[in-house]
Amino acid sequence: MSELLKSIDARTRLAGTNKLEILLFSLGTDERTGRKESFGINVFKVREVMRTPPITAAPDMQDGVEGMVSLRGQLVPVVDLAKYAGIDPERKREIMIVTEYNGHTQGFLVEAVDTILRLDWAQMRIPPEMLTSKLGGLVTAVTELEDGRLIMMLDVEKVLSETTKYDDEYLFKDIKPVDRDFMVLFADDSSVARKQIEKTLKAMNIRFVSTVNGRVAWEELERIAKHADVTGRKVWEILNLVLTDVEMPEMDGYILTKKIKSDPRFDGVPVLMHSSLSSMSNQTLGKSVGVDGYVHKFEPHRLADSLRAMLSPDQVVDVI
Repeated sequence: MSELLKSIDARTRLAGTNKLEILLFSLGTDERTGRKESFGINVFKVREVMRTPPITAAPDMQDGVEGMVSLRGQLVPVVDLAKYAGIDPERKREIMIVTEYNGHTQGFLVEAVDTILRLDWAQMRIPPEMLTSKLGGLVTAVTELEDGRLIMMLDVEKVLSETTKYDDEYLFKDIKPVDRDFMVLFADDSSVARKQIEKTLKAMNIRFVSTVNGRVAWEELERIAKHADVTGRKVWEILNLVLTDVEMPEMDGYILTKKIKSDPRFDGVPVLMHSSLSSMSNQTLGKSVGVDGYVHKFEPHRLADSLRAMLSPDQVVDVI
């Protein structure tokens, strides 16, 4: 299985093309549907795939965490995704996908790993409400393959927020408000990430527009640009900053940034990339498409500091 991922570093060239590669896996037979559903995870986030090593249970583990494993001297928490999703909870999973987010490593137990597919983010769609409800918000995007299979992209951020301390209120303590009126537009397909961003912006007393992906964000930016034109103002007089995730269905953050930076209407509006893809290569790729800053997810104080540094005190914001 390590051969499956041996060229992962070379795949970073896909960034900025609105393409991605996903590792397909299954969790077992879902008794609610009688089918083996297919899930996917961005290859950028996968460190390795391996046979599940011995898991050591520990006291006071979060719900959903099976225990810890030792990987080359590093203790790694392990989550059984099937149990988390309510799929075939009694079966033992012998495959573990090791993932890395924001410098944190964790293992996800799965039934089987299939293959790697290259897709266009435009093929990925926001999941319908019925599917979202059935799986408890476990997926952020879906796509249908030529063979008729429905592939669901795993919302790892939601899993981690519910099996770690990513959403504790203390994370937002002592975030100071800004002393000027600012407006921020942000794009993120994860409901958990959007909630954290909203809490941070509210603590800073910053007005915001929330969108669920790059396409919707671009549509909103077009609306703001038209409003600015009609009222004889510049966009930067209405909107002070765009905050964007990288991975999003329909249009990713790289393409959204390229569109903003290539359009003179948005001159003077900085773009801050906010992502759980924490490698230096991803930060470099963000800079290559014009982002003005890069900040890791699930660190509200660091996000607040980055926003404060990038918001110009000379800008005056009008309410739309």
